[in-house]
Amino acid sequence: MTTTPQRPKILACRQIEQVDRALAEALGLDPERHVSAGLVTCDQDDALYVALDHATKFAEVDVVYAKSFYAGSAHASGPFSGEILGVIAGSDPDEVAEGLWAIRSALESSIHFVAVEGTTAPSFFPHVISQTGRYLSKLAGIAPGEPMAYLIAPPLESVIGVDAAMKASDVRMAKYFGPPTETNFGGAWLVGELPDVEAAARAFEDAVESVIRAPLAGLSRPSRERR
Repeated sequence: MTTTPQRPKILACRQIEQVDRALAEALGLDPERHVSAGLVTCDQDDALYVALDHATKFAEVDVVYAKSFYAGSAHASGPFSGEILGVIAGSDPDEVAEGLWAIRSALESSIHFVAVEGTTAPSFFPHVISQTGRYLSKLAGIAPGEPMAYLIAPPLESVIGVDAAMKASDVRMAKYFGPPTETNFGGAWLVGELPDVEAAARAFEDAVESVIRAPLAGLSRPSRERR
């Protein structure tokens, strides 16, 4: 299968050098540890979740807030809203600045949705994280540094894809996103040894493509019909 990358775009990014204490508490920050905060919006929510995790591997920051918006970036509330707001925070403004730069670098280089070349089908996310950071590993119940397949697609495609991925190798489902999510997609986080995680992601990608190429393949006349 030939896919083309659908590069994510950071729509807005600002840093608060010293967050107001009441706002910090409202956002779930620890005012004793989280002095400065960096805020990012992006037009791909899952790509930003992975990039936020990436930031924790390169700077002394925590992901303190990350929420997808309803209906996706095509229906955003404003030109800088996108699909998600992510917030990182730390005790040192320089660390937060470094974390924001790590997010940008990751989104520009390796974290993105893909589309099947030659089709108008929606894009999907068959992404492998070879080493998770401190954010996604905690949510998945694994140790930092363990690999993960982060698999997201439109509703029906996601179910077919996750089934194929689970059968392809020795992986465990750490989290399932039953469709519809806030952005009307679905998928799962699968964990295991890196070769197994990679095999699962390839199977997911192949299964999603099979639906895109033949969406009505399940409509075949049965050998026996009830009348």
